[in-house]
Amino acid sequence: MVTRTVDLRSDTVTKPTETMRVAMANAEVDDDVLGHDPSCFRLEKEMAKITGKEAALFVPSGTMGNLISVLVHCDIRGSEVILGDNSHIHIYENGGIATIGGVHPRTVRNNEDGTMDIDLIEAAIRDPKGELVYPTTRLICLENSHGNTGGRCLSVEYTDRVGEVAKKHGLKLHIDGARIFNASVALDVPVDKLIRAADSVCLSKGLGAPVGSVIVGSNSFITKARRLRKTLGGGMRQVGILCAAALVALQENVEKLESDHKNARFLADGLNEIKGLRVNTSSLETNIVYIEIEESLQTTAAKLSKDLEEYGILLMPISSSRLRVVFHHQISDTDVKYALSRFQHVVGGGPNENGN
Repeated sequence: MVTRTVDLRSDTVTKPTETMRVAMANAEVDDDVLGHDPSCFRLEKEMAKITGKEAALFVPSGTMGNLISVLVHCDIRGSEVILGDNSHIHIYENGGIATIGGVHPRTVRNNEDGTMDIDLIEAAIRDPKGELVYPTTRLICLENSHGNTGGRCLSVEYTDRVGEVAKKHGLKLHIDGARIFNASVALDVPVDKLIRAADSVCLSKGLGAPVGSVIVGSNSFITKARRLRKTLGGGMRQVGILCAAALVALQENVEKLESDHKNARFLADGLNEIKGLRVNTSSLETNIVYIEIEESLQTTAAKLSKDLEEYGILLMPISSSRLRVVFHHQISDTDVKYALSRFQHVVGGGPNENGN
């Protein structure tokens, strides 16, 4: 019988804290579609301030936030966006930019650190002289931190260089900043500096808010985004109930991200001591750990995940030989030690201890 659960599937699985629940219950609300919800206004104002942008907009999800951002920048069907072949927008958002917006994705290979080579980005920009046959490039998208490469962080210098390329060619730059606060903490760089080259940013995961995301940009961008949010069904009424929890997350959980990163490092180092498991710790920068299962172990990610689930350890198989673990503020130091002990027991045949 499972008596303890350590949920490492994602940083999206957090439950609202008691502080959040109290804030939600007491939230001052009104109709946000009419533009009068005070709690939503406070969240949007605070997020714009933190990110150094003119305005912000609360949306139901990060996927909608990215979709709105791309469609505002690419408001003519047949536009083209340059983005990483291993990016969240390209892989995990149901092809929305194409199916809903008529925007053509042109992929550039993501490097192991989440970047795309600057010269390859520039080479992917369509020559306007070929507009009769080519889509028109209007946008470049980055992701920071970059989830599929293990939560790698894009530096200020790199992002600024991409921004310079965008400006040189009259393009816009959007950043999927779902875990931008993780990148900020890991790099010890303020969020506003990390995204100063961007025309828009979508912020969602990482801080433990139960619902929603925020997009930021110029006043004119947010005005267009607000209208498109309504078109997509994202306009909500007394949304301040949700925004109140997000405000608590901003106030209380940013400082906890460093502990998430340390816990990820602790688990990764411990797993590398177990024969048959391997973690590339040189690429570990934030809260995401990818675990490689070596052939010698003669098991699959799905089987190992199922075995660990019997001890209350929940994680996500990515392929037949790869597992993903993501840390968040509701995973304690003792949770990490317990999870490591269960790996040792299931994989290495270690003692059936309860975690120390």
